[in-house]
Amino acid sequence: MSKGRLEAFSDGVIAILITIMVLDLRAPASTDVHALFAIAPTFGAYVLSFILLGTYWNNHHHMLQAADRISGAVLWANLHLLFWLSLVTFVTSWMGNHPGDAVPTAAYGTVSLLAACAYRILQFTLIRAHGASSRLQRAVGSDRKGKVSTALFAAAIPLAFVRPWIADAAFIAVVLMWLIPDRRIETQFH
Repeated sequence: MSKGRLEAFSDGVIAILITIMVLDLRAPASTDVHALFAIAPTFGAYVLSFILLGTYWNNHHHMLQAADRISGAVLWANLHLLFWLSLVTFVTSWMGNHPGDAVPTAAYGTVSLLAACAYRILQFTLIRAHGASSRLQRAVGSDRKGKVSTALFAAAIPLAFVRPWIADAAFIAVVLMWLIPDRRIETQFH
């Protein structure tokens, strides 16, 4: 499979996931302003997940731009990532419909953690396909942001059972951290 075909497939999957999430949003039952407050947790979960998926889409795009070849292992690692990202829609809906509940919040953290691990596996697999001295390896470097994100998702899971809002704060921290563009790959290839 060509790099372009893999990227197009992944782009399509992520676009569908975002579409599924927005279709899950329901308009308020009434027309007063207080009805908007009732759907705020659902909308907040949507915004959080939209940015999370957008971050994966953006970084996935840059990482594949840095790739020269795609191996069979890369195909499977990419599919593994897309599997965990596909579950973001489910946990977003569950957490948004049950704000402040530990189990849906921990489930969101678990899916987020596994997606982060899957992304790191894809990154490792691409680097292995290109060699340890490749431009991609140099661009990724120590991947401090990726490690911190993974650690925050891992910490959020047990914290959801202490205080779900602390886990929510960890999710927000990850999203805010990635809103600052990561230019490591761009600087290596442009």
